[in-house]
Amino acid sequence: MSILDAYDPAREAVLEPSHAAAPVEGFPETVVVTFQPSLTQAAASWPGTRVLGHLPVFFQIPIYAIDYQNKTLGLYQTLLGGAASAGMMEEVIARGARRFILFGSCGSLARDLPDGHLIVPTAARRDEGVSYHYLPPEENYIPLDTAPRTARVLTQLGVPFVEGPTWTTDALYRETRRNVARRKAEGCLCVDMECAACAAVCKFRGVEFYQFLYTEDNLGGDFWDPGLLGKLPQDAKDAYFRLALELARRVTP
Repeated sequence: MSILDAYDPAREAVLEPSHAAAPVEGFPETVVVTFQPSLTQAAASWPGTRVLGHLPVFFQIPIYAIDYQNKTLGLYQTLLGGAASAGMMEEVIARGARRFILFGSCGSLARDLPDGHLIVPTAARRDEGVSYHYLPPEENYIPLDTAPRTARVLTQLGVPFVEGPTWTTDALYRETRRNVARRKAEGCLCVDMECAACAAVCKFRGVEFYQFLYTEDNLGGDFWDPGLLGKLPQDAKDAYFRLALELARRVTP
């Protein structure tokens, strides 16, 4: 058995998300997902914020309901990597989520993109393991059908961005020059660790998945440029969070 024949069209698995999480009455249908603990910690102190439950991932990660511009949104901090983020997403879907806004950093494959620039992924190159258990293996890319709507909101907000495919890989330390060149030749603008996995989960479960990325490091030249990796200022994190909240508000009926 290989990853390419791992897909089983059976809808029911031996272990289902419903075994780990039950529906929550009044659970927000739109959920914002961040990798930054400082953002969820700050939101925890906002007026009206309440804890809806916890995601047990060796420690307890709270799921919050927050009030933003007359909308009630969900919010939690996810973990790095497709497997972790997809598993957490499954349990949030089981509680009642119907759409996700995920935002986080990426490595740029375009040498001329400045640090911190926004990218709206239009499709995710499947170079991870999760998506092959949710979708047939024939297509190398998973399209993000929500990308035009994400782009429209960012345009309305006057935020500069570019659009294009992202390369999702589990192997952070195996982004070799050969594979970087291959993905660049295919048109990928950046590399991330979660997009394909989360997009596959949401497509399988019939929920909406929105994502935007911001560049922190750069793999587009002869050598790796760490750029802003690990040095992103808090005001930039706050700005990206506000964009995610505004996107969530505008796509929520």
